[in-house]
Amino acid sequence: MPWLRYAQLRYLSVILLAWLAVFFLTRCVLLLGHLGDAQASLAQLLGLYGIGLVYDLGFLFYAALPLAAYLLLCPRGLWQRRWHRRLLHALVAVSLFVMLFTALSEWLFWDEFGVRFNFIAVDYLVYSDEVVANILESYPVYPLLASLAVLAVAGAVLLRRTVDAALDAPPLAWRGRFAALGAGLSLATLSGLALDQQFPRGSGGNAYQRELAANGPYQFFSAFRNNELDYPQFYATLPDAQVAGVLHREVGDSSDRLVGRDPLDLHRVIDNPGQPRRLNVVLVTIESLSAKYLGSFGDTRGLTPNLDRLRGESLFFSKFYATGTRTDRGLEAITLSVPPTPGRSIVKRIGRETGYASLGEQLTEQGYDSVFVYGGRGYFDNMNAFFGGNGYRIVDQARVDERDIHFKNAWGMADEDIYAQALKLADADHAVGQPFFLQLMTTSNHRPYTYPDGRIDIPSGEGREGAVKYTDYAIGQFLEQARQKPWFDQTLFVFVADHTAGSAGREDLPVANYHIPLFIYAPGLIEPREYTELASQIDLAPTLLGLLNLDYTSTFFGHDLLHGDAPHRALIGNYQHLGLFDGKDLAILSPRRGIRRHDDALGASRETPASASDPLVQRVIGYYQGASYEFSHGLLGINASTSGAQREVVHVGD
Repeated sequence: MPWLRYAQLRYLSVILLAWLAVFFLTRCVLLLGHLGDAQASLAQLLGLYGIGLVYDLGFLFYAALPLAAYLLLCPRGLWQRRWHRRLLHALVAVSLFVMLFTALSEWLFWDEFGVRFNFIAVDYLVYSDEVVANILESYPVYPLLASLAVLAVAGAVLLRRTVDAALDAPPLAWRGRFAALGAGLSLATLSGLALDQQFPRGSGGNAYQRELAANGPYQFFSAFRNNELDYPQFYATLPDAQVAGVLHREVGDSSDRLVGRDPLDLHRVIDNPGQPRRLNVVLVTIESLSAKYLGSFGDTRGLTPNLDRLRGESLFFSKFYATGTRTDRGLEAITLSVPPTPGRSIVKRIGRETGYASLGEQLTEQGYDSVFVYGGRGYFDNMNAFFGGNGYRIVDQARVDERDIHFKNAWGMADEDIYAQALKLADADHAVGQPFFLQLMTTSNHRPYTYPDGRIDIPSGEGREGAVKYTDYAIGQFLEQARQKPWFDQTLFVFVADHTAGSAGREDLPVANYHIPLFIYAPGLIEPREYTELASQIDLAPTLLGLLNLDYTSTFFGHDLLHGDAPHRALIGNYQHLGLFDGKDLAILSPRRGIRRHDDALGASRETPASASDPLVQRVIGYYQGASYEFSHGLLGINASTSGAQREVVHVGD
């Protein structure tokens, strides 16, 4: 190629080809790890690598611009200096290290989440303290970094002659330099116009194939740009009147009284029969507890003896599904009873995270002490701002006396310590005769899977199995201690997962990977039985208020599972794809107004295109278009004009 005769372009080509080689090898390794899941024919593999090359080049056209500009604008006198040549040799080693570090990061991220870099990776960069500590506790980081450095130096030594040959080539004349720089800018601009997070991956088909075709660094920076997706701009819509009709059929009950002026306003008065029951509530949201880990769902490892026994003593929901794949999505669904809107969850929409008719706000209005108790530091995922602005006071790791924390890791204190805080808070409220609502968020069932020694027969830090068994152990100890308290007989204990331990699969929304357990335990108050109808996390808040016989003004998209006759469904999603599962089939909405369905979603999961005339599609559009409308029009407060005021953040015992 004629342009390779010139020093600047030859040197740049060495680095770019090295990057392309690393991207190719990364794709190969990820593919080999999931060859069976990808289910790719030879033609599909060729397409996968072809699309991948387009993504790889699209990223490099951007990433190479600063270096290209420096090389092309570097004066000839500086170019020929010995120290400058040494600097360019060192730059090759640094570049190789960055390439290998990126590849290793992608492999570790893929191992954890089954996807390329996305919103999660962006969030992890924002919350660097927890993430760095978690990585240091989970992996042999320093030996890995040292190994990468050795490989980078070795690679630079192997490339020394090639780099010297490039640097010894004749430099490009100034006219050619400006032409080359203009060509680089044009290619970067063209790739920006032609590529986005979806193109050319599209939607539908095998999710592993699409993720493998992507470029991790490109996806990372794209996620930075697209942290929110405007529903009407990107997703299929229906006329507002039709959406209102769908929502009123899905959400309302014949006894509800609508009070909103806007047809899409779901404000309605809920009049529960009977006298209010001023029972205490302890709602435990458990980190990453997939239903599949329970022995009562068929697991044979004996990880959950306490929860298996609790299933027979509780009101247990056996077909209960999380709305999302992250903790903030679970908290959003449980607390606000809203579907997972595209992009960031409401919990993390800084500046718009307060003023909602949350479960805590509803109970605070009824005279409860509503407290959010978190095992970690509440600035993570914007939890303090969200809960503090929506009816709760906050107790997190930063507000607990260090003498009360017997074990902690990167994510927070051990589950037994957070339960000890809950007992202390409950005792204090009971002493003054105030009903309490304690909403806990645990942290132990999370990588690095560490917990206090001597509690269970699996050593700390050896993997998910031990973390699940410790989680179960801590729940058993908590209930045993609570049974000795004077307030126990007047308390509802609710145990639910925030999401499952893994959501990756061949489909964009693999329904089975959203299945979680829900227990409502209250001996003498609630008769043990199994609820076998399909249910969603967004149904928990109205069901709980129904058990308390409380009257309230609702903005909830969920419904009371134990009263009324609203249709059953599970709403599931990730930050781009939005789904509704009716117990058999799944309808999915995707950006670029994509619509499809998966028939027999828990079985063969046959994917077919769909249209807005499909009744199942109308249901899914109704929920998500309605939720987007209510959020953007400020209709999710107790009153439509409600704007949240920050509640106090206190220490335990204040």
